[in-house]
Amino acid sequence: MAQKKPNHAGDDPLDSFFALSAPQRTWRILRPAAIFLISLAIVIVLAVIGFNIVMDKLYRPVDVNDDSAVVVTVKKGSSSSAIANLLYDEQEDGSLGKNQLIRNKAVFKVYVDFTGVGSKLRSGTYTFNRGMTIPEIVDMLAAGDGTVQETIKYTLIEGMTAEDMAKSLVKQGVLTSEDRFLKLCSTMKGITTNELMISSDEAVGRATALEGYLFPDTYEVYAGSSEETIINKMTTRFYGVISEAYILRAEDMGMTMDQVITLASMIEKEAKSADFAKVSAVFHNRLKQDMSLQSDATIQYILKSRKLIFTAEELSIASPYNTYANKGLPLGPICNPGKAAIEAALYPDAEHLENGYLYFCLKEPESGELVFSKTLEEHNANVEQYRNLWQQADEANQS
Repeated sequence: MAQKKPNHAGDDPLDSFFALSAPQRTWRILRPAAIFLISLAIVIVLAVIGFNIVMDKLYRPVDVNDDSAVVVTVKKGSSSSAIANLLYDEQEDGSLGKNQLIRNKAVFKVYVDFTGVGSKLRSGTYTFNRGMTIPEIVDMLAAGDGTVQETIKYTLIEGMTAEDMAKSLVKQGVLTSEDRFLKLCSTMKGITTNELMISSDEAVGRATALEGYLFPDTYEVYAGSSEETIINKMTTRFYGVISEAYILRAEDMGMTMDQVITLASMIEKEAKSADFAKVSAVFHNRLKQDMSLQSDATIQYILKSRKLIFTAEELSIASPYNTYANKGLPLGPICNPGKAAIEAALYPDAEHLENGYLYFCLKEPESGELVFSKTLEEHNANVEQYRNLWQQADEANQS
């Protein structure tokens, strides 16, 4: 039979507890609470320190002591992300500009989304300072306290060259000078491009690199918009017009889109829209037969002249744009064609294509109507018939 073990002193926890002195017993009771409170205090201190660091780095004003004016223009239709980028003032090289108004773009967007004012932020020109908080800036944007920007609507027509467009933009009050616009059209610096745009290397030797890609249309910009903004609007519109069907059609024809645009620019300058597809057929037929295109429009482009009758010397001028002296297409487009001319380059008139038309000439300058022929003899007869009208037109233009 098992014997009961004796109860030794100290085996009972209560005995151990009561064996302690009164201060020791008190500390034993209070120690868990003290550890908890100390831990809580440490967490709170760390949280406060972290909160202040976050606030200083992300939320608070950039410089509470800087009340100098910072003028910011918010364009119509700008998203909260676009506005955040504008207020953050990040430069192309990743550095921050002197007009930085917020510490963090993400915090700005979170605040806008949290307060539900994203759709209420208005365009205009605002005067802020670097001592303003995000709520203060957002309140101004939501209240629409900025001056609404003036907009300018302008129209550029089919067949204009880059130089024509530059002159027109100055005349319409969009630009104050032609120089920088034309320089950017040649260098393509700061201009949005994609796979259809020629590269800088491919543009070597061209009179203007972007000739042909400045789509003629009616546009609207803010007053004082940069040349980059204006050019990008036109090149972006160009790419919006060039559909995948156009690209596939060009491939089927064995042509690049740059060649199509070059051909379209010649068609645009040679004819009125009613004859576009017929002129296209003539050029395609001549290309197939390895004939010189002999386009007067290319000579006009070289000489920057509108004359209709050229001398033998002018027709033999040395230039990669001269389609009398050189076979094939010129080096690049000779104007900026519209959609109808581009479609004509891709879809020439089937009847004139099949029937082998190789020539055309102007009937009388005022109407712009053309006459087409299949043989050189027919063409020469047409030229002889209408030549006097061309000469009269040239004399009138010179007076």
